[in-house]
Amino acid sequence: MDEYIERYGAIRIWAAAVTVLAVAVVALAAAFPQRVYVDLIWQYYWGPVVADAHGWSCVAWADGAQVPCTEVGLDAGPTAEPGYTAVSYAGYIPTLLLLLVGIYFLIDWLDLERYRAGFFALFPFMLFGGALRVVEDTSVAAYRETGELVLELPWIGFLISPLIYFTVFLVAFGAIVAAVWLERNDYVSGYEYPLVAIGAVALAATLAFLGYTAATEQYAVFRPLIPTIVLGAATVSTAAVWLGIERFAPGLNRGTGYMGIIIIWAHAVDGFANQLMLDWSHLWGMTYTPKHPVNEAIVTYTAALLPESAAVIGSAWPFALLKLAAPVFIIWLFNEEIFEESPRFAYLLLVAVVAVGLGPGTRDMLRATFGV
Repeated sequence: MDEYIERYGAIRIWAAAVTVLAVAVVALAAAFPQRVYVDLIWQYYWGPVVADAHGWSCVAWADGAQVPCTEVGLDAGPTAEPGYTAVSYAGYIPTLLLLLVGIYFLIDWLDLERYRAGFFALFPFMLFGGALRVVEDTSVAAYRETGELVLELPWIGFLISPLIYFTVFLVAFGAIVAAVWLERNDYVSGYEYPLVAIGAVALAATLAFLGYTAATEQYAVFRPLIPTIVLGAATVSTAAVWLGIERFAPGLNRGTGYMGIIIIWAHAVDGFANQLMLDWSHLWGMTYTPKHPVNEAIVTYTAALLPESAAVIGSAWPFALLKLAAPVFIIWLFNEEIFEESPRFAYLLLVAVVAVGLGPGTRDMLRATFGV
């Protein structure tokens, strides 16, 4: 009984906190529209989404209208650029933590078991998130070609980071509920089987749409060499890192086991996709700039520190190395003790760790593959 009181008490506290924060933000935005909505919410959170949706490098708030910065003077209102800033991170990270706690309660409500099997079954959804993001990139390419978005705002915003994480979560959660129902009604022997099947179908349908767009539209192409390079480099480097762990520090992966391979590979894909896009996209007639402060800082400092004679190797390769080292540190953190004390939350965090690496990495790779 004490366990249920503690559990539902925690749920009520979480729900009250989310409600209070949401009401406070809405009330402050209504009371101080310029200071709170325009100068904070729009400039750092919604404005970047608007700019990203249209493929603009900068969007300005001009008397309530959202227009490209090139169409307004220097005296225009706040401006926003696609990507993230320190201010947006300050809002997104606490929001993500709140959502993770809420997801924890949902998993508790579903009373799931075999978390490790569920982790692997969710893998296609992580690829699906990155592929779905590229659907929005095709919308940007269509806008440049026709002046019309494939899907109008605000709906297209749900295919743009960070809102796309919420979209993919809803799809995955619906799939989990359906899969659990099938298991508990004895249609399948384990919920992981229909779950992985639903994720695979969602991924295949998204890739089919992208392939159809490349085959039928002038603004999209298909470059199979790009995924070959990224996935090949990620797979070879993951194998090297994993064999190194097994040979020299086998105790590192006792907690995560084979999940560690997925963790390393997911972030390796992100690292090599970024390196390819930032340093070598010009070979395919594309230009790409970093949208994350970490990427930008690494590229900036590497370019400044390397001698001019070494510029040919590019400046994004340290990011790829970082994305190989960081998951090793994560694997070390998730030891056996963490899984014994709080298995549900440990597996949930690992799913989030893979998603924040594989989602952006898949998006960057497929964006270059389809030329959008």
